[in-house]
Amino acid sequence: MIQTILVDDERLAREGLKNLLKEHTEIQIIGEASNVDEALEMIDKLKPQLIFLDIQMPEKTGFDLLEDLIETPSIIFTTAYDEFAIKAFEVNALDYLLKPIQKDRLGEAILKAKKQIEELRLEKLRARLMPDEKVFIRDGDRCWYIKLDEIKMIESAGNYAKIYFDKYQPLIHRTLNSLDERLSDQIFFRANRQQIINLNYLDRIEPFFNSGFLFYMKDGSKIEVSRRQAVKFKETMSL
Repeated sequence: MIQTILVDDERLAREGLKNLLKEHTEIQIIGEASNVDEALEMIDKLKPQLIFLDIQMPEKTGFDLLEDLIETPSIIFTTAYDEFAIKAFEVNALDYLLKPIQKDRLGEAILKAKKQIEELRLEKLRARLMPDEKVFIRDGDRCWYIKLDEIKMIESAGNYAKIYFDKYQPLIHRTLNSLDERLSDQIFFRANRQQIINLNYLDRIEPFFNSGFLFYMKDGSKIEVSRRQAVKFKETMSL
């Protein structure tokens, strides 16, 4: 079963989607939210695998919700507006369904969700890599075999991830969430939705906007750490 929540400010829209989802017995609806704040609380508590997410809602949008999440469940946008499609895929949405939602398009979206959720489940079963282990990286015709601790940072690039090491920045077809499951938490830290850093390359830390941190890396780059991850960093790294 795929545990799912529906986020939409229109009750009739949620009811219509629930009726369509009755044909998909693998979907288990575990909650409904009518705004972003309700949804955030529900996601923290219930840990859904899949979210059907409206975009245009009062006060905060579906994109605002994603900005507050670090480990993002599979996301299927449901909206009456087609002008947000490009931005939706930039934030790694699985699919983008226009209202009124068509049965065949809903079925396609659910198939994508099942595939992504299964891939993530398999990643969690694999053992975490240790810092001194070597990893194979391939980008097109170029290949590398390097120690894990040589990687300075990993950055999300849609459904790909950019690996920073030495003078190279290859792209691999993996999501940041799946890589986060494999990397050693002894040296790697998820700073925000877009970046995982190697703490050995961290130079100094400064307080930042909205109770977050600003990480200064040894190569001169700056990494913004979200409020939620700043709390996690303090909890795990403080004496």
